[in-house]
Amino acid sequence: MASKESKRSTAKGKKEVKKETGLGLTHKKDENFGEWYSEVVVNAEMIEYYDISGCYILRPWAMSIWEIMQKFFDAEIKKMNIKNCYFPLFVTPAALQKEKDHVEGFAPEVAWVTKSGDSDLEVPIAIRPTSETVMYPFFSKWIRGHRDLPLKLNQWCNVVRWEFSNPTPFIRSREFLWQEGHTAFATKEEADAEVLDILELYRRIYEEYLAIPITKGKKSEHEKFAGGLYTTTVEAFIPHSGRGVQGATSHCLGQNFAKMSEIYFENEKGKRDLVWQNSWAYTTRTIGVMVMVHGDDKGLVLPPKVASLQVIVIPVPYKDADTQGIFDACLATVEKLTKSGIRAEADIRDNYSPGWKYSNWEMKGVPLRIEIGPKDLANKQVRVVRRDNGAKIDIPMDSVVEQLEDMLRAIQQNLFDIAKQKRDACVQVAKTWDEFVKALNEKKLILAPWCDEEEVEKDVKARTKGDMGAAKTLCCPFDQPELPEGTLCFASGKPAKVWSYWGRSY
Repeated sequence: MASKESKRSTAKGKKEVKKETGLGLTHKKDENFGEWYSEVVVNAEMIEYYDISGCYILRPWAMSIWEIMQKFFDAEIKKMNIKNCYFPLFVTPAALQKEKDHVEGFAPEVAWVTKSGDSDLEVPIAIRPTSETVMYPFFSKWIRGHRDLPLKLNQWCNVVRWEFSNPTPFIRSREFLWQEGHTAFATKEEADAEVLDILELYRRIYEEYLAIPITKGKKSEHEKFAGGLYTTTVEAFIPHSGRGVQGATSHCLGQNFAKMSEIYFENEKGKRDLVWQNSWAYTTRTIGVMVMVHGDDKGLVLPPKVASLQVIVIPVPYKDADTQGIFDACLATVEKLTKSGIRAEADIRDNYSPGWKYSNWEMKGVPLRIEIGPKDLANKQVRVVRRDNGAKIDIPMDSVVEQLEDMLRAIQQNLFDIAKQKRDACVQVAKTWDEFVKALNEKKLILAPWCDEEEVEKDVKARTKGDMGAAKTLCCPFDQPELPEGTLCFASGKPAKVWSYWGRSY
């Protein structure tokens, strides 16, 4: 698809100058969301498809986002005295099958190694879908007395879950990157406190870094982590698809896994007791949620905090202009911005026209574009173009650092505000089954009074099963609206105990 040439673009020189990006999207976000998403993640150079279904190559443009979030989260958990470690990728069947509920929750997704060369392995080896059963036998070995507690470990690694339902880059893949924290405490109170501390870090990743509004809440008994005591979550919502996304989870495992792995300690009174445990994780799914929420028909839109490149500087030389002077001004601007801590680069490739470069960097979602042409050089100014709203402003070169810092902050806030407005506009309160079904068909995020019974939730799933997928509870928000006495469950007609968010999900 051809990109329209800017009036500030160059006239044809001696070299063949490319004026078409070849990157224009063939699908619109509003018209075919799934195809649009697939195009954006490839054309913006975030992923490349691999020859094993559900596995993707993460290119530097995506990996840099992961690294920025990793840097933030790793520093925060270190403040909590959580130490990084690494456990093996492989799990023995005996270890994996120790905890019945846990194994049943993951069994369909476990990938197995059955051969070494041409020889069958005597005992197959599982590839970790998560690491509770890998790590906890060693917790049992390392924890003896109350002075060994708390034990707080985290690892940055990959896991494999052999998904068979609609692989989607970042959102649902067979191999993904994550951090997984595993901690053990002497008391439930300590474990409960950490669950919420970690959940707050997940909120910050989504809201402060990715500019995505989330809801903090608790998963239902049916949706909680297999084998755990309870699961807390940050839930996002994609207005264009009408689906919820489990953004990240922080689980209190209680003492179930401690019983399984015999993780006992001698308490201060000399009595033998079981530890209380937590596990918590967020994944590269975060990147997919960001693409879905902020992207538009030109491609990716990156929040400045996670953009590896916050400003792209593009020379716009006209015929007979002082080309070298313009290039020098671009490089000097980059140097000034970089010294101030702004992540900036100049695109001085001479085989692409300025118009081609505009479209290319818009596709990749760079928050700010600076254009410098002959008039800008003469007036000692630069033209700045915002990716989020297309606004253009000319600013003096002398104040470029201060003004761009302000603009980056404004873009970050604007992306969050717009995303929150769109999310909030999708929330629909449903107090009856008919209202619930109507809202579900309209792709709403449904807030409904519920009796909090697992059988009723299963029944809702069964009654809403269809081509689009069944509805389920997303979470019971911590911030509960008032529940007037006599309020009935939308699905069962029994007395309601809690407000819960419902909808289809990824």
